[in-house]
Amino acid sequence: MSQKAEKPTLSGARLKTRKRDEKEKYDPTAFRDSIVAGLGECGGDLEQVSRYLDKEGSKLNYRRYAEVLFDTLFAGGILAPGGFIVESTDPDKPSRSDICVFRWDGDTEQLRSFYAVFYKLIRRYKYLEKAFEDDLKKILMFQKGFTPEEREKLATVTGIILANGLCTPRILLSLFEDHLVKEGISVEFTARLFSTWLKEKDINSICTALKKQQIDTRLMEIFPQNKRNPETFNTFFRERGLGPVADMQTAQLASKAKKEAQKALAEMIKDEVPVPEMTEYVTELLEKQGMSETEVTISIWNSVMAAVEWNKKEDLVAEQALKHLRQYCPLLKETAKSGRSELSLMLKVQEFCYENMNFLKSFQKIIMLLYKTEVVSEDVILKWYKDSHSAKGKSVFLEQMKKFVEWLQSAEEESEEEEGEED
Repeated sequence: MSQKAEKPTLSGARLKTRKRDEKEKYDPTAFRDSIVAGLGECGGDLEQVSRYLDKEGSKLNYRRYAEVLFDTLFAGGILAPGGFIVESTDPDKPSRSDICVFRWDGDTEQLRSFYAVFYKLIRRYKYLEKAFEDDLKKILMFQKGFTPEEREKLATVTGIILANGLCTPRILLSLFEDHLVKEGISVEFTARLFSTWLKEKDINSICTALKKQQIDTRLMEIFPQNKRNPETFNTFFRERGLGPVADMQTAQLASKAKKEAQKALAEMIKDEVPVPEMTEYVTELLEKQGMSETEVTISIWNSVMAAVEWNKKEDLVAEQALKHLRQYCPLLKETAKSGRSELSLMLKVQEFCYENMNFLKSFQKIIMLLYKTEVVSEDVILKWYKDSHSAKGKSVFLEQMKKFVEWLQSAEEESEEEEGEED
């Protein structure tokens, strides 16, 4: 009986698999000690500080210890939750550096020099950008543990940082924390920050930056709940010479109100709410919400025109538009009571007809409807024709209105002649 042949086996020395190098132990205090010692050798010269940080980046692990690095540059040492400095266990080694934002003497100009340290460091080591923003956001959250002077310096340097785009206003989300809001820290910090920002750039840069991060709609949240109203906001910032910030908030609230009004009007049109009921609503917008005649009139126009799927053919869309608009003319008449609001409506109609090419030939017919229903007056039409029209589609619309304007002018002349004869 044959036996099974044995399977061949490998012979020889078995090599051990090489161990991976052990990971370096995380030792933030050792990193802090190195940075504090190095900063101490710079003699208070910030140019020297920048050169030192640039050189040490090739030796020290900035990527791993970014939080410790920025804690030290802002506060002088490692920050524990609550904003307190972590003390050194070695009495021979200082736990805090004097070369930091919190201990830096001088005015805004001196703190601008410290901003240059951050700028040069992050420009040299681009990977520190996100860590810088994250750490600054954390530091803002720890403000309750800082002295009023430290908070003031932090607000000033943060204003310079944001004005120059070294990080995004996302860091300001920390200011909405309840413990900072209730203590009044958030509102004072914001005032100082905006004051510095406005010295660096104009209010438009603040609006743009805040809007990108959707913080422009949340500024009221820096006030305690019982003071969270437009009047308090307006008074607080105006008293501190920050009128542009108060105006920015007023404009933002007005924009929000317009959007809400337009949405509500659109829903009413969709639900076929009777015009008398809609009139009550627009009257409330004017009297209680504080919206201007022009704002409400334009909101009505936008809602009315957005409520319909328009015909693509020019010869059919005019008839469709006039039929739809006619039922809402009483509503427009209720709000467009001044020459300014009437002219704004005419310009809006011009813009709409220009941007929606199938309405290009309908402009004169729409204006005629508004004139016959007493929404826009003769004087406003003549003013629009003479010098107040928009450049959009100017030649086309002026040509459409030419005969009607001539008729209005001749009627006006006849009226004046009749009045003269009576005299």
